[in-house]
Amino acid sequence: MTKKRRSENWYGKLDKDGFIHRSWMKNQGFPDHAFDGRPVIGICNTWSELTPCNSGLRDLAEGVKRGVWEAGGFPVEFPVMSLGETQMKPTAMLFRNLLAMDVEESIRAYGIDGVVLLGGCDKTTPGQLMGAASVDLPSIVVSSGPMLNGKWQGKDIGSGTDVWKFSEAVRAGEMTLQDFMNAESGMSRSKGVCMTMGTASTMSSLVEAMGLSLPTNAALPAVDSRRMALAHLTGKRIVEMVDEDIKPSDVLTKQAFINAIRANAAVGGSTNAVVHLLAIAGRVGVDLTLADFELGSDVPLLVNCMPSGKYLMEDFCYAGGMPVVLRELADQGLLEGAQTVLGRDISAYADGAECFNRDVIHSWNAPVKPAAGLRVLRGNLAPNGAIVKPSAATDALLEHEGEAYVFENIEELKATIDNDDLPVTKDTILVLKGCGPKGYPGMAEVGNMPIPRKLVREGVRDMIRVSDARMSGTAFGTVILHVSPEAQAGGTLALVKTGDRIKVSASQGILELLVDEAELADRRAAWTPDEPHYTRGYAKLYIDHVLQADQGADLDFLVGKDTRLVTRESH
Repeated sequence: MTKKRRSENWYGKLDKDGFIHRSWMKNQGFPDHAFDGRPVIGICNTWSELTPCNSGLRDLAEGVKRGVWEAGGFPVEFPVMSLGETQMKPTAMLFRNLLAMDVEESIRAYGIDGVVLLGGCDKTTPGQLMGAASVDLPSIVVSSGPMLNGKWQGKDIGSGTDVWKFSEAVRAGEMTLQDFMNAESGMSRSKGVCMTMGTASTMSSLVEAMGLSLPTNAALPAVDSRRMALAHLTGKRIVEMVDEDIKPSDVLTKQAFINAIRANAAVGGSTNAVVHLLAIAGRVGVDLTLADFELGSDVPLLVNCMPSGKYLMEDFCYAGGMPVVLRELADQGLLEGAQTVLGRDISAYADGAECFNRDVIHSWNAPVKPAAGLRVLRGNLAPNGAIVKPSAATDALLEHEGEAYVFENIEELKATIDNDDLPVTKDTILVLKGCGPKGYPGMAEVGNMPIPRKLVREGVRDMIRVSDARMSGTAFGTVILHVSPEAQAGGTLALVKTGDRIKVSASQGILELLVDEAELADRRAAWTPDEPHYTRGYAKLYIDHVLQADQGADLDFLVGKDTRLVTRESH
């Protein structure tokens, strides 16, 4: 006997309720046979003109619809909140969990049997996955795809990465303001996400490595016709997934997360992958902890893309993309057996993969950098952990001890960082407080603090920087992030004073404030948290319920899932 489809509880009833559900849908011109029991496929679209990265998703939705119709399904597109990383204040991360709520409740409330998640910009992909995982209907991802390579003065330039470089060059007097403004027009040449290995391209790469999308999803440029073809094939596949009952819980296993962690190291992926993977794992009940990210610490950097290398996502695509990376991991026995949306093991994604440019995707035996995966640091300054990205750091600074110079908040940093009398040297460790999940709020991408202007003029381009913030996946430097507990939650970070000495050892996993416990106890007794920046609305809900970075910064009441069918009718 064929299992009754979920959508039949909306469209299969021969009563008043069924009349209402079908009749109002028919005002869009759908004929009777669209409601004949075929799978209803939701297309969850984060298209928005305020999210430039996702501005191509309206077109991709049409490709998905073609595939759904071809396979005998009934496609219905619906909008959810769109998070424009480059446009939203105070930070898009504040709203990732709100998007996840929007996605979860939209999927639950509507009569759909499966869902295609159309996203791309940094927080849209994890937000959609978190929401979909909590309902656990068959789900598959199509990413926006990266922009074409940026071009300026005959050179390739990369989203974010070159913004930081050019900005420092202007501050140092090495680049004119006019050249800086001219570069702006050449950087973003097409629809799509950052074409560096920023958070957006990292998450699309990890989606592919986890088997949540079809192969080649990560790197096909947004404007490449092959991405539209991929959307079509995805629409066809989701109908088959509904019949095969392949759900996020089948794909998002511990083995899939391990594959993502190793793949993140191999591609030089964003530090933001940590909080996103932890949050997604929390939704499906997978026991993933910060310590698990050490599984990628000895994986070499294979992909020579900015910010850890010199190429861009378009080059990564033409060199062979994620299938080549997965093949390299598989050849070393580091690709765990895991189910995928194809209904086959993830190893199928690597079958037949061929590299066409070894300067872009290096082999395991000749990597860009050895042992370049994210490192987890712990100590009295970060008892619950902090992270650093060695592939984008200065090797000599990964083992260091120096005096702290403290900024109590982001406003103080911006007001004083360019002061010529700032008492810092190249050996100083810059410390920023109040930028964690509760403190900012939303854990903004401000951890890659600017180098003090007096040092920039001396040629300094990297220093150790420590904060409870995040940084853009396009950023670089010896930046220690996600210090947990954060300052606003009473973590030791709140107690650091200018002149304190801090020890950092990436090789030993140490982040230690060299102040004796008695002194710290006195400081703690005198400490009080800052007044919250928001006292109403969603932001207050967020501040009151957000978990710390080492737990994925989800809201405490959203962890887990609810797969029950809604049975109460609206009329």
